Amino acid sequence: MQQIFYTLLIMGVFFLLIILANAIRILREYERGVIFRLGRLIAVKGPGLILLIPLIDRMVRVSLRTVVMDVPPQDVITKDNVSIKVNAVVYFRVIQPDKAIVEVESFLFATSQLSQTTLRSILGQSELDELLSQRDKINRELAKIIDNQTEPWGIKVSNVEVKHIDLPQEMQRAMAKQAEAERERRAKVIHAEGEFQASQRLSDAAQIISINPAALQLRFLQTLTEVASEKNSTIIFPVPIDIISAFLPKEKK
Repeated sequence: MQQIFYTLLIMGVFFLLIILANAIRILREYERGVIFRLGRLIAVKGPGLILLIPLIDRMVRVSLRTVVMDVPPQDVITKDNVSIKVNAVVYFRVIQPDKAIVEVESFLFATSQLSQTTLRSILGQSELDELLSQRDKINRELAKIIDNQTEPWGIKVSNVEVKHIDLPQEMQRAMAKQAEAERERRAKVIHAEGEFQASQRLSDAAQIISINPAALQLRFLQTLTEVASEKNSTIIFPVPIDIISAFLPKEKK
């Protein structure tokens, strides 16, 4: 009789432990528990200690931390008919756990699929130059559209970043040629601008020299000092123009 009593006591303690294990839940600071009682949503609880009614209540854990989701590379044809591959990353978090569980079957999978379709749609409406030069604008537009569509699910999209744009080899070569031609154009423009400024300075110098002929002789002597170097054996002697003009034939009138 005593042995049966101990057996029943052990079974009762074991059954009590099972009940407590099913009734007690501990949620971390970043977790919330969506409570269903007999299949009906009754509350969202947490964090801390949660007590459930065994066999009647069911709890689904939902994390409120920001999720960083990688969008796989998508084949996109831009508005100017260029085929590219684009991948992106989406930052979002659950702000209403009850809607994230009740309104959609799997909010992670749904957000991933929505991000892929939105990425193809938005980038397909843009030209390649816009994708390369106005990426911040496109990121804001993607985040706004995805956030509006995930709002009924209790999800807040904070940011979308286009990570990499994979261009075909032919397009890369064409863009390299375009960049090289642009650099050559800028070099020619800068060279022409320098020639124009130099011609203006020479014109101003000619006007100054024409007023005072002695300035021409001084410039001539300065040129000789520049030509004669330290290791140069050539002797240059300036001859006045008036002496040479005496030996030149005079024009007949």
